Amino acid sequence: MIEELLKLDTELFIYLNNLGNKSWDAFWLFYTTKFNWIPFYAVLAYLMYKRLNTKMFLLTLLVVALMITFTDQMTNVFKKVLVMRLRPCHNGDIDGMFRLVKEYCGGQYGYFSGHSSNSMAVAVFTSLMLRSKYKYISFIMIPWAIAMGYSRIYIGVHYPLDVISGMLFGAVSGFVFYKLDKYLQSRFQLIT
Repeated sequence: MIEELLKLDTELFIYLNNLGNKSWDAFWLFYTTKFNWIPFYAVLAYLMYKRLNTKMFLLTLLVVALMITFTDQMTNVFKKVLVMRLRPCHNGDIDGMFRLVKEYCGGQYGYFSGHSSNSMAVAVFTSLMLRSKYKYISFIMIPWAIAMGYSRIYIGVHYPLDVISGMLFGAVSGFVFYKLDKYLQSRFQLIT
């Protein structure tokens, strides 16, 4: 059963990856680079700052930093300890069958995608945090995170199952850390 699932995952990866072409490569390389999203994150932080007072905003930033650290480190645990599934670019069985757009494809193992888990955690957390003031924000954040996951398939560094698993883990993490943030804010307001 698992062998068949991995075979289908590999076939879907090859199909989706080969849909790409050189005219879109620069766009997806830009999209998948975390550094390029700093202005976007700054806007999200500003929107949260406007919604919260300074103390609560700093508390929320701490929770977001913990959330990103958690999703990032759990990704490493799954990749390097629990699953150890080779990335497509390190899988000699499919050499030459897909497009590797990025010169460096990352570490040896790829299950599950850190980009996918981190971006979906941010998308879910932010959507929940800002939905009372910006009711359509999830219609921006969730597609943004899905496209981040797709970018990893496009450039040739993750299988679809890596991306979907990362997004699911990120969504749950984003929800749990949102609840933690709400709890800490209520406790902190009682103290001050």
